[in-house]
Amino acid sequence: LRDDENLDEVILSGGDPLSLATRKLAELTAQLATIPHLRRLRIHTRLPVELPERIDAEFTDWLRALPWPVAVVIHANHVNELEGDCRSAIERIVAAGIPVLNQSVLLAGVNDNVHIQRQLVHDLVRIRVRPYYLYRCDLVEGAGHFRTPVAKGIEIMEGLRGHTSGYAVPQFIVDAPGGGGKIPVMPNYLLSMSDHKIILRN
Repeated sequence: LRDDENLDEVILSGGDPLSLATRKLAELTAQLATIPHLRRLRIHTRLPVELPERIDAEFTDWLRALPWPVAVVIHANHVNELEGDCRSAIERIVAAGIPVLNQSVLLAGVNDNVHIQRQLVHDLVRIRVRPYYLYRCDLVEGAGHFRTPVAKGIEIMEGLRGHTSGYAVPQFIVDAPGGGGKIPVMPNYLLSMSDHKIILRN
């Protein structure tokens, strides 16, 4: 990080960085703060959903004191995960002035339904969380029964875009195997195009 000035953002990610004590996180970010070309920090965590009591005053004080723009990216797959203590934990992060984003995974038999996804994004926005990514389930051993066809994700996106606020619509992402990167996949609204005319559907 120190040697490559092209790197300007750090992501603390999985395992789960919040499994470290806040003191340890503070030690790490104190080192990162000595690198002048770093300008942004993202923290990817599922603990506001799984262990909401982890979001305590010490943690939010640490967030407030960080020297860069910071975003916390949570991981909620279903509206049922946003109940009670989870909601309070997210409210504490938001009250600290930190934007919160959500990424979720499309799971067969769990949330592969436009009505469930619409309820999820509406409930996220209600607690000031921006829906960010909806991933197709990765090729993870033992999780094949959760994978859906790519067409199911496109169908869900079609049922969200134009049917709810634009900022409540996540990007549907296929994470290409072998380090191929995150590929956004959307319904095709372009029917035909020439130099003089374009035909779109709404």
